[in-house]
Amino acid sequence: MTRQYFGTDGIRGTVGQAPITPDFMLRLAHAVGRVLKRSEARPTVLIGKDTRISGYMLESALESGFNSAGVDVVLLGPLPTPAVAYLTRAQRASLGVVISASHNPFEDNGIKFFSAQGSKLPDAWEKAVEEALGQPPVWEVSAHLGKAKRLDDAAGRYIEFCKSTFASDLTLKGMKIVVDAAHGAAYQIAPKVFHELGAEVIAIGCAPDGLNINKDVGATHPQTLVAAVKQHGAHFGVALDGDADRLQIVDAQGRLYNGDELLYLMADERLARGELLGGVVGTLMTNMAVELALKARGLEFVRAKVGDRYVLEEMQARAWVLGGEGSGHLLALDKHTTGDGLVSALQTLQACVRSGKTIAQLLEGVVLFPQTLVNVRLAPGADWKSNKAMQQAITQVQAQLADQGRVLIRASGTEPVVRVMVEARDASVAQASAQRIAQTLQ
Repeated sequence: MTRQYFGTDGIRGTVGQAPITPDFMLRLAHAVGRVLKRSEARPTVLIGKDTRISGYMLESALESGFNSAGVDVVLLGPLPTPAVAYLTRAQRASLGVVISASHNPFEDNGIKFFSAQGSKLPDAWEKAVEEALGQPPVWEVSAHLGKAKRLDDAAGRYIEFCKSTFASDLTLKGMKIVVDAAHGAAYQIAPKVFHELGAEVIAIGCAPDGLNINKDVGATHPQTLVAAVKQHGAHFGVALDGDADRLQIVDAQGRLYNGDELLYLMADERLARGELLGGVVGTLMTNMAVELALKARGLEFVRAKVGDRYVLEEMQARAWVLGGEGSGHLLALDKHTTGDGLVSALQTLQACVRSGKTIAQLLEGVVLFPQTLVNVRLAPGADWKSNKAMQQAITQVQAQLADQGRVLIRASGTEPVVRVMVEARDASVAQASAQRIAQTLQ
């Protein structure tokens, strides 16, 4: 299906430019409300947001649109994306709505939706909404308009949920943890979760002003966290992004661990406890060292397209519970229905506490392969896929690498560029191989 408004993760753009305008948000909510009312007489929708200044404006527009269609609204205030997913399920609501542009700068904003089960909605639902957007509005009469109220203890409920995913017989006492919430949706929640589990917490990136979300802090700027961990002599540093569904972790030495490594650690900890996993889902970009390490533990490994939506679809199709991306979007479906930075952080810390080992010790046998990425700019419309010289070079490189490396060629979705990625145990081999393939395209 070709979507006019929906991307791979909801609707996103620059505030004040279509479609991120108040008038469109009112129309969108009205259309969503009409779709909901096809299967439910009186739907209830939860609305949460991050800390962007534009959140107030968009929240009001969405509230009006839903009410105009006869849908009741519960306002949650600033709350992480996974918190909205959790509360939608816990409150038996019809739909969860998140106003956020995740790790983007404050000038952007967007809308994400969660089903009554707290999961992403299918393409067919998005298609129905887009069709409803093309129809004239049907305003409810006054007696049937929706109402709005606030859920005052939304943050507290989510804090208790996060704590419940950490083993009840373990504690974080004796740990000093730097928590960086990116001046985003978890600025009040994240420090409390770790503090209430016993840790000494140093909070940074927890003073939003509406304009500073993700600015030089959080999961997309981990150097701030690395410096703070060293400065305070902390045992760990945890960085989230603006809507707290992405995670980066730093150890006491200031070493940063990416999502690939943390995914392996989460799988390894479950195996150590005797759990049956079946397999793990990564993406086309997941480091091969992690794939080989998982296979060495007897786990099947499958690559999905890049994007947590596609990782989740693959996990659900195979009834597996673990998956994720190197960016720090990690999914543990035995804990939550969607990616959750705080829950993933607690899973990592739980592995360390239970084993008495550091992250470095737990990942001792997993050494990431060096990756070389070469961007080749092509003439617009160039048919690079039928390039026989490139295909021959790929075949030769792959034969040389055998099972100790891999080649990935993919086109950029935004510019006329082909990305050539080679990873191998030896950095010089990866670099030479990537350049060899790239030259055939040039």
